[in-house]
Amino acid sequence: MSTITTVNPATEEQLHTYDVMSEQEATERLEACHAAFLEWRQLTPQDRAPYLTKIAQKLRDNADELAALMTSETGKLLKDGRVEVELCAALFEYAAKNGPELLADEEREQGLSGKRGIVSYQPIGVIYSIQPWNFPCYQVVRVLAANLMAGNGCVLKHASICTGSGLRLRELCIEAGLPENLFQVVVIGHDTSDKLIAHPKVRGVTMTGSDGAGRHIGATAAKALKKTVLELGSNDAYLVLDDADIETAVKYSVMGRLYNNGETCVSAKRFIVTEKVYDAFVEAFVAQMKAITMGDPTSKDTQLGPLSSQDQFDTVKEQVESSVAKGAKVLCGGEVPDRKGAYYPATVLTEVTPGMPAYDDEIFGPVAAVIRAKDDEDAMRLANDSRYGLGGGIFCKDEERAIKLARDHFDTGMIRINSFGAADPNMPFGGVKDSGYGREHGGFGMKEFVNVKAIFLP
Repeated sequence: MSTITTVNPATEEQLHTYDVMSEQEATERLEACHAAFLEWRQLTPQDRAPYLTKIAQKLRDNADELAALMTSETGKLLKDGRVEVELCAALFEYAAKNGPELLADEEREQGLSGKRGIVSYQPIGVIYSIQPWNFPCYQVVRVLAANLMAGNGCVLKHASICTGSGLRLRELCIEAGLPENLFQVVVIGHDTSDKLIAHPKVRGVTMTGSDGAGRHIGATAAKALKKTVLELGSNDAYLVLDDADIETAVKYSVMGRLYNNGETCVSAKRFIVTEKVYDAFVEAFVAQMKAITMGDPTSKDTQLGPLSSQDQFDTVKEQVESSVAKGAKVLCGGEVPDRKGAYYPATVLTEVTPGMPAYDDEIFGPVAAVIRAKDDEDAMRLANDSRYGLGGGIFCKDEERAIKLARDHFDTGMIRINSFGAADPNMPFGGVKDSGYGREHGGFGMKEFVNVKAIFLP
């Protein structure tokens, strides 16, 4: 039997070893989840809500422990882990508070006959959730909270490097009173995962990860006629326009690039700056990136921790080196520190052009690509010159103009104006193009995996 060993990326210490489940063991957990779903679905949304509220409190009660576990497995800053736990609690509470109304039957008039009709949102079964390591609790919870409220069960395949976080989250849900088998965690490889996708008791598949992995999982699910929701990362553009307040732009650009050690799908990665303000922005941005304190993720003074693993470190290093070999210029960072751990410094690249990883791809680490634009219109053109479309931002004093650009021209799912943030329980989360499809949060996730039933009355 093969095993998975988790490793602390800051210290290179081995944390824990887990046995990989056989296909039979994983299938048994899936079938147990389905059996629990058959009982859970009989509860009304109002009946389900208290379970979710209790889970939220249980997470808050164990926030320090969970944050420490996430930090040890992925290197995220301890303070960011505590914020993540609070977001998870808020998502459970949002679902508990809003689910009963969002999922209530709707009375409608039949358009042809004028007779009565009912639209009902009914659960469909087990949702298979495949999640990455960068937010070990949040990625899981944004699927779990919505689908528990909708009446579904959930089977999680988590990233191997944060296996402990996934298992502990399940334990806390059970301690809070959730039926034991309604949320299952399977520790499996890709081949077994593909077989679970095809299993008839899996009724929907949701995944967060790379666009390459999304293509495989989406195709595998499509062959089995399973609906999917895919969130596939991005190389989000943040525009610094002619009338931008440079101090504000630099503040949120540094925050947006370094949040979660630069390992966030919906974060600032490409900075498209117009000619008029280019020099002022670059000078101030580089100065602040140079001043960042990199170190122990458990220290309150640390601003940048290690990358999540040696593999991730190697990937980021190679992407930067490839971009430089093709003509990109390093204004700060870019050199690997001589220290233990998967540490990569805050890095700023300029002269970034198509054909470079820094322009075309997602660099999942603290590396900023600054791209010069002629004017505001050229900046928007460059922003949309990407196969991705998850998030983005606009720095511009003219709020109405920024709103118009965001609404009418920015080909992406989420846009921040003069600010930065990752997710909000009451706003939809998701993207377009190679960033995937489907929406979570804001009530949208509760209706992604339901049977929208039309009931016609005489």
